[in-house]
Amino acid sequence: MKRVLVCGSNGLLGQRLAFVLDGEPEYEVLHTSHQRSFVSEQSLFDYTQLDISNRSDVKSLILSYRPDVVLNAAAMTNVDHCERERELAWKVNVTGVEHLVEVCRRINAKLIHVSTDYVFDGKYGNYTEEDRANPVNYYGKTKLAGENVIVSSGIEYAILRTILVYGLGVNVKNNFALWVINNLNDGKQIRCVEDQTSNPTHVHDLAMAMKSVMERDLSGLFHISGPETISRYDFAMKAAEIFGYDKSLIIRIKTSDLEPRAIRPMNTSFLIDKAKKQLHYNPMNITQGLMMMQQDLTGIHLN
Repeated sequence: MKRVLVCGSNGLLGQRLAFVLDGEPEYEVLHTSHQRSFVSEQSLFDYTQLDISNRSDVKSLILSYRPDVVLNAAAMTNVDHCERERELAWKVNVTGVEHLVEVCRRINAKLIHVSTDYVFDGKYGNYTEEDRANPVNYYGKTKLAGENVIVSSGIEYAILRTILVYGLGVNVKNNFALWVINNLNDGKQIRCVEDQTSNPTHVHDLAMAMKSVMERDLSGLFHISGPETISRYDFAMKAAEIFGYDKSLIIRIKTSDLEPRAIRPMNTSFLIDKAKKQLHYNPMNITQGLMMMQQDLTGIHLN
């Protein structure tokens, strides 16, 4: 039986990992997050509190549990917040990774880590794993620094870069799709940019990709995203169509109209050929992903 430690279990991805791994006889899973308890009451999961930015806590827990694999879904992902709170962003996205790497090296555990499309400058799109990273904001810089810590560490690892992850969970922070649905459901007008394009990724596909990497014992860097490149505006329009909301509430704007604190890369679309070949990765298209969100709404209250 393989022992697995999940970091960031109360987030959107962490919750999905819990359900993907639940009941799998070949895994013994311990879920962790910095909150005192696990958000889901639907099933009994082994859970303990862990702040990955606290070195002694990471060391103590991992040395006592001794996992074979650590799945790191913990990160500070709010791009503008990272720009404002740089010290905190570095502490979570880089120092926290250093702590995990240090203990994984000591017990010879594999680290499977989630990174982001924001390591790229967004000038061209269609990025492969071989393309040069060049982040344009502090969030992207911290995530690239976290990647570099892992790559240079000498431990066994896999890094999964992903894009605009969406889906439903209990008390999760607003992801883009959830923000669109909540506002349109309330009859509120929203402004969505037409000049930022990427491949929205349903959280279930990302969780299954992490599981696949673990099952196949693969290492290295993988781009994991949805198969379609679309603007934020067109994605919102598609959500309105599928959920039956008023499309006239969606206002088309440019990124410059928002005056964001952090610079945004404009086109961070991925090529996912490597993941398709090595992981047999077959992600949902946008229509399928949004329809899955519709199904997931049964029994889950939007926050």
